[in-house]
Amino acid sequence: MREGTVQGAAAAIIDLALNPKPELIVHAGNLPATAEGLRDLLAASGKLFDRGLPVRVIRPADGSLPSAVRLTKHNVVIEAHRLCQPVKIDEEGEHVSVTLPDRVAQMYLDMSGEWRLPPLAGVSTAPLLSADGSVRGADGYDPTTGLWCCGVPRLRLPVRPSRAEAEAALAQLRNAFRTFPFADSPRCRDASLAVEIIDVSCPPGRDESAFLNALLTAVCRASLWLAPGMLLTAPAVSGAGTGKGLLVRGICTIAFGIRPRAFTMGSDRQELDKRLAAELIEAQPALFLDNANGVMLRSDTLASVLTERPARVRVLGQTRMVPLNSTAFVAITGNGLTITEDLARRFNHCQLDAHCEDPELREFGSGFLDQIERRRVELLIACLTIWRWGRQNATLLPRGKPLGSFETWAEWCRDPLLALECRDPVERIEALKANDPRRQRIAELYRTWWEIQGPAPTKASDLAEPVKAIADPQGRGRQYLATFLSTLAGTRAAGFVLTRRESAGKWTAATYALTQAEPADPWGHRTHRTDGPDDAASVPPISPMDPMPDVPDGDVPPGTEAEI
Repeated sequence: MREGTVQGAAAAIIDLALNPKPELIVHAGNLPATAEGLRDLLAASGKLFDRGLPVRVIRPADGSLPSAVRLTKHNVVIEAHRLCQPVKIDEEGEHVSVTLPDRVAQMYLDMSGEWRLPPLAGVSTAPLLSADGSVRGADGYDPTTGLWCCGVPRLRLPVRPSRAEAEAALAQLRNAFRTFPFADSPRCRDASLAVEIIDVSCPPGRDESAFLNALLTAVCRASLWLAPGMLLTAPAVSGAGTGKGLLVRGICTIAFGIRPRAFTMGSDRQELDKRLAAELIEAQPALFLDNANGVMLRSDTLASVLTERPARVRVLGQTRMVPLNSTAFVAITGNGLTITEDLARRFNHCQLDAHCEDPELREFGSGFLDQIERRRVELLIACLTIWRWGRQNATLLPRGKPLGSFETWAEWCRDPLLALECRDPVERIEALKANDPRRQRIAELYRTWWEIQGPAPTKASDLAEPVKAIADPQGRGRQYLATFLSTLAGTRAAGFVLTRRESAGKWTAATYALTQAEPADPWGHRTHRTDGPDDAASVPPISPMDPMPDVPDGDVPPGTEAEI
C-alpha cells in the first residue's frame, strides 16, 4: 500500500473517531420507517439532487465537466454508509452494525416526489443572466436557478454597450466563423487563407443568421426557461465534410467551454427516445445528436423537452414516467435530414452547402477548435455584449415574428440580432413544415377531394376512388379509411379544413365536408402564449404507415384536432 494511501486511511480513521457517524436504526418490523429516516439523512447531506429521480453530481477525475448520475439501489447503500452507520438492536438491546438492506434502498428510490432533495435543472459553465442585463457567476449548486455551476469564466463587459459596440461584437463573431459554407451567404476568396470564405461585408443571410441565433441561444440557454434547438443540415449526397459537427462544437466551446460528445439515433424511434432520456438525465449543458442522415426525424420526447418544463420522459429500465427539467442546448445535424411538422417550430434551421461534390477535400488550416478555445473569453464577451445591448434597449428593438413557447428567447436572442440586420430564423419554419411528407400527403388529399367532390358532405365509403387512393394508399379498407378521416377532423392544410358531422343513429355513418379555410395571420395566432408547456407536443402525428384499428363507420370516435 502506498504511503499516501496509508496516511489517507489513517486520517479517515482519526476523523471517524472524533466525529462518529450518526446511527440509522434498521427496524426489522418496520422497514418503511427506516427508509424515511434514510430519506431525511440523504436530504440533509446536500450531496444529492432531484432530477425526476435521485442523482449525484460527479466530477470526473480527468477534469471534464461534471454530470448527474442517477442512483441505483447499490448507490443508495453506498451513500447511506458514507453518511451514517446502519445498526440493528439485538435481543440484549445492543446496537449492532449492519449493512443497509437492499429493500430499504429500493423503498427510498420508490419514494417518487418525496425525496425532499433540491431540484437540479442542469450543469452550467456559462454566466447566469437576468432580464435587466446583469450577469453573475456561481460555483456549485445555485438554489435560485437549480443549476450546478462550475468553471464560469470571469468577464468584463461594457456597462452600457452602444450600438457601435454591438455591431463590432457581431463582426467579431462573423469573422471567427467566416470559413463555414452557409448555404445562402455570398462568398469571396481570402488571399491570406487561400480558401473561399463568407463575404462579411454583406449582411448575414438566413443560414448565417440562424447560426448566430443558435450561438446566442447556447450562451443564454442556462438562464432561459425554454429555447429552440439548432437544426444543422447539408445536401443528402454531397453534404459530408461541410463542417456541421465542427460548427456545433465551435458553438459549445464558446458557450460552455466544452466540446460536446455526440450520440446517434439508433435503429428506431424507441431507441432514440431512450438515448435522449439517458443524455438528458446527465444534465449536461449541450445535447448533440449527430449524423441523422437521410431520415425524417420524429420524436415525442424531443418535442416535449423543447417546449415543456418539466417534460415527462421514460427512464431506461423503468415503466414509469419521470418529470425532467432541462436547460440543455439541443443541436441536431444530418445530411438530407428533414423533421416532422411538430418539431419544425422548435428549431432554428441552418443549412451548409460547400457548392462542391467532395467538401471534405477542401483545404483548411488545422486547429480551428483550439483557436476558439483560446479565444473563448473574448468571443463570449462579444455574445454577451450583443445580449446586454438588446436587454438595455429592449423597448426600442424591432420585433420579429411571434413564436409560441419561445417569447423570452425571441426577446433575448433573436430580436437583438434582428436589429443588427440579421434575418429572422422564424421565417424558415413554414419551409420546414412544407417538407413534412405527412403535411404534403394531407394537402394532396384535400386538393384532390375539393377538385372532385367539392364541399358536399360525404361518407367515407362514398369518396371518389382517387381520393381514397391518397387517404388509403395500401388499400386497407373502409374501416381504416373512416378512422383515418376521423383523426383529420378540424385539421387545416392547403387552404382547406375538414369537418365531421356525427351520424344520426347507430346504423348510419358519419359524414365529412371540406370547406375553404378563412385566411388568418399565420404568425399572430399564438402571441398570447407565454413560456410554458405546449400542448401541441401531445397530439399524435399522422403517418401514412401508422397502423389504424378496425372500427366500424358508425362507431368511429370523434376526431382529434391536429394543427397541420
